[in-house]
Amino acid sequence: MSECLFCAIASGEIPADVVHSDDRTVAFRDINPQAPVHVLVIPREHYDTAGDIAAADPALAAELIRVAAAIAQQEGVADSGYRVVTNTGADAGQSVRHVHFHLLGGRGLAWPPG
Repeated sequence: MSECLFCAIASGEIPADVVHSDDRTVAFRDINPQAPVHVLVIPREHYDTAGDIAAADPALAAELIRVAAAIAQQEGVADSGYRVVTNTGADAGQSVRHVHFHLLGGRGLAWPPG
């Protein structure tokens, strides 16, 4: 998808502060962080939503969670705690129509989140 911001980041067309990259996933720091650790984990292949990726490639959906957990370890928040969030649709706050998981940590995270 040529007009997708996250596809352009995944392809290297748009620069980002990448903390992880492999054949199927990319993770980079959010440009508007909501916590000391705020990393976005995305698939290289375009899927609009979490439901879309879960239906089409559940192994890749699981891989995004595994990558998020590895980055939490790498960033030093695995033991203190972290949150993995995905927003689906406008009412949930999804601003980029490319599935992405937010890894948040490094401070106390309130509940409920919204």
